[in-house]
Amino acid sequence: MQIDNRTIYNLEDIASTFNNYFLSVAELLSIKNKEDDNNRKPLQYIQNHLKKYGNVVKWKYVITYELEKIIKSLNSKNSHGYEGISNKIIKASLPFIISPLTYICNEILKTGIFPDRLKYTIDKPIFKKGNKYEVSNYRPISLLTSFSKIIEKLMFNRLLSHLDKNNILAEGLNRANGIHNDKCYLESTR
Repeated sequence: MQIDNRTIYNLEDIASTFNNYFLSVAELLSIKNKEDDNNRKPLQYIQNHLKKYGNVVKWKYVITYELEKIIKSLNSKNSHGYEGISNKIIKASLPFIISPLTYICNEILKTGIFPDRLKYTIDKPIFKKGNKYEVSNYRPISLLTSFSKIIEKLMFNRLLSHLDKNNILAEGLNRANGIHNDKCYLESTR
């Protein structure tokens, strides 16, 4: 890897270089987004609409049927996060883990606490194009745990349901953000 016209070979130095570069890009994007008024309009719309409904969101508890549907919808890949458990393994072990996983998901919804260990990722630089020795020619991907993806889908379903039920998102805003309600919400009817 080349840094300031010198080549580095130490793996820790290379990892540190990628980390510093990706952090600097994120900081620049954050600053740009704060300055861009167009990015604030949808947020202001939602904040104004949320004031009508107070600070309480009533979540439905998770049922095994809904959780099974979400797990079965995951891509059957061998890739995994730091825990080493792929979607493929979760699907294969579904009959054995569905009850405890349902309990855990309901505890997360009840307490509002997302376990810290599910926030960990493995971040990998992926080469885009150009000179392979330049850090700017890479983009980061984050490998999440499969369990965090499942909980993310549950939360998305509940949040979208709440927004729809209370007419918080305008029709144009839904389409502008690529949200198609009939495809996003997995309704738990049992």
